[in-house]
Amino acid sequence: MLGRCLELDRADFWDKPLDKPVIGIPLGDPAGIGPEIVVKALREESIYSHIEPVVTGSRDAVNKALRVCGLDSRINDIKDPSHGIYNKSIVNLIDFEDVDVSRVITGKVQAIGGAAAYSYIKRSVELAQKGIINAVATTPINKESLKRAGIDGIGHTEIFAELTNSQDPLTMFEVRDLRVFFLTRHVSLKQACELVSKEKVLSYIQRCTKALELLGIKEGAMAVAGLNPHSGEHGLFGSEEVEHIEPAVREAVAMGYRVEGPIGADSVFHLALMGRYNSVLSLYHDQGHIATKTLDFERTIAITIGLPFLRTSVDHGTAFDIAGTGKASAVSMVEALLKAGKYVHSYSKNISE
Repeated sequence: MLGRCLELDRADFWDKPLDKPVIGIPLGDPAGIGPEIVVKALREESIYSHIEPVVTGSRDAVNKALRVCGLDSRINDIKDPSHGIYNKSIVNLIDFEDVDVSRVITGKVQAIGGAAAYSYIKRSVELAQKGIINAVATTPINKESLKRAGIDGIGHTEIFAELTNSQDPLTMFEVRDLRVFFLTRHVSLKQACELVSKEKVLSYIQRCTKALELLGIKEGAMAVAGLNPHSGEHGLFGSEEVEHIEPAVREAVAMGYRVEGPIGADSVFHLALMGRYNSVLSLYHDQGHIATKTLDFERTIAITIGLPFLRTSVDHGTAFDIAGTGKASAVSMVEALLKAGKYVHSYSKNISE
């Protein structure tokens, strides 16, 4: 089976057929809820019909999470996924012991938490690049803890891009039948509006279409959301649609892309959910986040496209306020694992072509 042996090189990885893909799960910040949602998610029997999950992190963090959550799962220390025992009573763990997390204070911003989280991600990336695991499903990290640890990346996407030498990977949210891309991410609203240009919108139509194809989605049209109320009403409420968005869409259509827009942001997400569009290009961070998270906060999953391997993620934070209580819901973690299993076959095949 693909991803079963440490000696596999990159060519071997792509040449072998996928059966149940091996999904790596870095534990995230050990001061947060990451370890708790992981051990809870691994108790969900349905995931084992689709994937074989392998945790990368600290045995101490896993043990603590099991105690907090009152679970009797057994830790299976492995060096290779082929040594895994894949059922809901087992946590298959690759423990690199890079960071001593015994000093971590639950629920607190601290350098050691950021250092551990980064180490877990780095090790998962190494495993994925060697073909030992087929995809990565990530858990929450904390930007302040990363900064205290001297880590420059402001988030998962940036860290993965740096570690894999990938140029500006795309983020797509998926919840139910709604898929959303983002023209801009972590910038002020003012700056996001200033970044809406014909060139950028056209580039993202092209890139997002390619991203969908990597996931095996080739049918249907993309919608571009409007920036202003009612898409500006032909310039009455702003000029961005007339000067930038409409020309970009027209040029994309002339080039053969299936895309429509701008469509008013108050209706476009509903239309996509109903099946009229295969995805929506949101023009700024909260425009798409509000739509997806209001629909179903826990099942909104982030998918990073443009890395050498597939990465999915929960879309919530470390929740320091409830960390250590065992109250954290694992619904989003389960969903992230299932999304990885859903798309990894197409992505692995298409990214290598």
